[in-house]
Amino acid sequence: MSRIRKLEEAVEDLFGRGMMHGTMHLSIGQEASPTGVCMALDITDQITSTHRGHGHCVAKGADLMRMVAELLGKENGYCGGRGGSMHIADVETGNLGANGIVGGGIPIAIGAALASKMMKKGTIAVSFFGDGAMNEGAFHEAANLAAIWKLPVVLVCENNKYGMSSSTELAFAIDHLSERGLGYGIPGYTVDGNDVVAVYEATEAAVKRAKAGEGPTLLEFVTYRWKGHSRSDKNLYRTKEEIDEWKKKDPILFFEHVVRGKGLLTEDEIAEVHAQATSQVIAAVNEATKGKPADPATLLDAVFKQVNS
Repeated sequence: MSRIRKLEEAVEDLFGRGMMHGTMHLSIGQEASPTGVCMALDITDQITSTHRGHGHCVAKGADLMRMVAELLGKENGYCGGRGGSMHIADVETGNLGANGIVGGGIPIAIGAALASKMMKKGTIAVSFFGDGAMNEGAFHEAANLAAIWKLPVVLVCENNKYGMSSSTELAFAIDHLSERGLGYGIPGYTVDGNDVVAVYEATEAAVKRAKAGEGPTLLEFVTYRWKGHSRSDKNLYRTKEEIDEWKKKDPILFFEHVVRGKGLLTEDEIAEVHAQATSQVIAAVNEATKGKPADPATLLDAVFKQVNS
């Protein structure tokens, strides 16, 4: 969680200094969700991510330097500098890619799970998506297919309370988004998404169910993004008091409180974890900035592939 937080703080700084093209979407405040979920997965299990996907990428084991290089549009980035913040993929760690289309990763995860089942690979797929995606047709079509085919997939809704500027209270007529699973015969559970242990335990149970051939599970992790939707977001639809109240539920501070209380880590050991994360991110940024900028002349090289007739 600390590594994700430090990386996103560095990304915000790089963007502010004009070193990044396009835009970016931060998930600061949501670190428990990607961390707890990916801890329950094997490296061979696959994930699909969202436009707010930096945390998913880090938690699944991505190389920080290649991530930062991608964000900076460098050729040594994961997608050769062509994907930027919203389209990082890392097939070696099972990350099938972030997606700028709301809900666009859900059918891809269903396809990966179907392939795993047909090829008897024994792996599962996890699809991360936000609360806004649950009102997209892609979610409903994918959920139905996953249920009737009993696919090895876990549907993970990171409910951060807002789909861009639309509050979940205005966008849904149900109290818990996990209830949506019942209409498709999928068990759904709502979990404190700022408690990394609770996230891990819920995911672990869903993974066991998927790998046992019992089909999908819908998990709703209730959390909060501290920052606006993107850099263009002025945050006019929510109050400073609301944001400050959620900051008191910081998943990192909460976990520190737990491990400190159980005597698992000392103050010095907690400080060392944060220091290591900071050092790793600084090293990644320094190395990434040395990369060669992507050459527009080779822009289409990865779009078409020569096929021998």
